[in-house]
Amino acid sequence: MTGTHTLRRRLEHVGIGLTALLAVAMIGLLAIDALRDVPVVGVLYEQARIAGWWADHYLGTNVFYHPFMWRSIATGILIGVVAPLVGTYLVHREMALIGETLAHTAFAGVAVGFLVSGMTGWQGSLMLVALVVGILGALGVQWLAERTDTYGDVPIAIMLTGSFAVGTLVISYGRGMTGINVEDYIFGSISVVTPSGARLMAVISVLVVAAVVATYKQLLFITFDEQAARVACLDVTWYNTLLIVLTAIVVVGAMQILGVILVAAMLVVPVAAATQIARSFRETLYLSILFGQIAVVGGFVLSISQELPTGGSIVVVAIACYLLAVFASSRSTAAISTH
Repeated sequence: MTGTHTLRRRLEHVGIGLTALLAVAMIGLLAIDALRDVPVVGVLYEQARIAGWWADHYLGTNVFYHPFMWRSIATGILIGVVAPLVGTYLVHREMALIGETLAHTAFAGVAVGFLVSGMTGWQGSLMLVALVVGILGALGVQWLAERTDTYGDVPIAIMLTGSFAVGTLVISYGRGMTGINVEDYIFGSISVVTPSGARLMAVISVLVVAAVVATYKQLLFITFDEQAARVACLDVTWYNTLLIVLTAIVVVGAMQILGVILVAAMLVVPVAAATQIARSFRETLYLSILFGQIAVVGGFVLSISQELPTGGSIVVVAIACYLLAVFASSRSTAAISTH
């Protein structure tokens, strides 16, 4: 291994370590926000607000003092970790559109939640309803793929169009009675991130990272040679189902910031950027997470400084990272190893 490759690997490890510390800090911040009524935690909460005030003072912003911005930024940082983490497997399995499909399924769940809330007065979490519907949609896609003779992307197309059609019908039916408004869920907005939604994202992040770490070798095996995995008596169906359910969970969490239309971008674009310069699957995984963090942080900076939509800003920065990676790459197609 040359000195350049050694330095590059060390930098990647440092970047992943810093990203992990940042993600843990964001989860801790959300925990402090959730438990601020506890006396000891309440002191930490007030200190965090004071630190945010000083940050706003020196940066000339009006962002870090407000708890709702903490939740939005923390949610974005966590999305920047788990979306590329799951997306790396999807891209290498040529399942990039599954994220878009599950986002439309979750959108139908949000629409149903709005309708039930408006008609019955139910005050539960819309994101929880979207999560349930998203998981059911993921299982539906998997069931169709396993039991039909159509091409692999046909069940995905059916679920994508069908779930969005259901969502539009529910919205059209309920708008006259409840005045429901789901535009923020379509285009994404930091105002959508509720305290319960941010805490749900924290739980989702821990579960997804733990699941991927625990099944890394199995998911890697089925990603590069599913037939060999079956010959080796690996339960391929179960691991396929796990991957698609993890994708649904991540999509629901990311939909708060990115919206239905843009959510698939965070599953695909950072991974696409990473594949241009990575030399192994593991390196692709690391770089995609780093590109995801750059996209989220850069997107928030662009959004706050220029008063632009957050979701669109994040995706634009992600695409800029991809284009830079293309220009920096010495090859037109990334040929990576499975290590």
